[in-house]
Amino acid sequence: MSSSIITSLTPNQVNDELNKMQQFIRKEAEEKAREIELKANQEYEIEKTSIVRSETANIDANSADKLKKANLKQQITKSTIANKTRLKVLTQRQESLNEIFDQTKEALVKITKNKQQYKPIMHSLILEGLLKLLEESAIVRVTAQDRQLATELIAALTKEYKEITKRDVNIIVDSDNVLSTEDIGGAIVTDAAGKIELNNTLQERLKLLSEEALPAIRLEMFGITKTRKFFD
Repeated sequence: MSSSIITSLTPNQVNDELNKMQQFIRKEAEEKAREIELKANQEYEIEKTSIVRSETANIDANSADKLKKANLKQQITKSTIANKTRLKVLTQRQESLNEIFDQTKEALVKITKNKQQYKPIMHSLILEGLLKLLEESAIVRVTAQDRQLATELIAALTKEYKEITKRDVNIIVDSDNVLSTEDIGGAIVTDAAGKIELNNTLQERLKLLSEEALPAIRLEMFGITKTRKFFD
């Protein structure tokens, strides 16, 4: 095991990484928003024109009663079209948001396969858990593919933890209870008794990011909804 000091990411650097991820999400969101808006407008105009032409052809210019009924039917039809379009756009919006976060998840998976890029991230995630626990002994759970990397980090983590807290810590990488591949990477850090658990997996970080960024992404993609009175 190398004894060289591994420089972990500072909170500011972690935030920078998250900001970069959010910028990537927003860029994808803007492109999806433009596609949805253009497609919805085209479909609305085509269907509206077809209905208007059809109804106009059936109007008897000499019959006020027929004209009144036709106008009423046309208004109902327009309202129906508008509702259908709105529902379709809402569905496409949600699908676009899901696609954006799926792409972000794929990007995180790629990072875990690049050891040089992933190692300082793993270091920072474990260290953050240790500093929140402040226990004499801590258990680190990672995915099966990350066990070796986590083990390599123990010496550097122990040293940096002592430099920060002036206290020793015994770090144990749990080889029995590994994390699921669904967690992508990162770690869950617990006290020795397993009563206190800090989830610092990449999947959990992505979930938190999506929850925090979602209102801003919706606003960026779709603008302000006229009927909306409150904002997240």
